This record gives sequence, structure tokens and C-alpha cells, in this order.
Amino acid sequence: MSSPFDNPQGQFQVLRNHLHQHSLWPAYLACPPGWQAVYGPQHKTLCLDYVEQHWRDLRPRR
Repeated sequence: MSSPFDNPQGQFQVLRNHLHQHSLWPAYLACPPGWQAVYGPQHKTLCLDYVEQHWRDLRPRR
């Protein structure tokens, strides 16, 4: 079984939880409970650029 993260043509979303932590998520999968889509669907590289620009402090917000 291959990972959806290895697909160079894959479409992704950036998700964010209530602690403002971010996650890369395949666009074809439903958003898990406790997370909301904040960017995408888009190519993986653009999603990773978004995360880099918007999630500077990796400590969870309290």
C-alpha cells in the first residue's frame, strides 16, 4: 500500500485544530473531528508553503 503523501499529483488541504496546530491532509479524505480546513485543496508544495508562513510557533496555543 502506498501513502497518499507520496503521490506527486495529489491534492491536499491544510488543517488547523483549536490549538492552532497545522496538518497536511489528503483532500479526498474527510476532515477529522476537531480540525478545520484553512487552505486548499492545492498541490503539496503550496500547502507546505502555507504551513511554513502561518505556523511559526510550533508550541500549542493555550
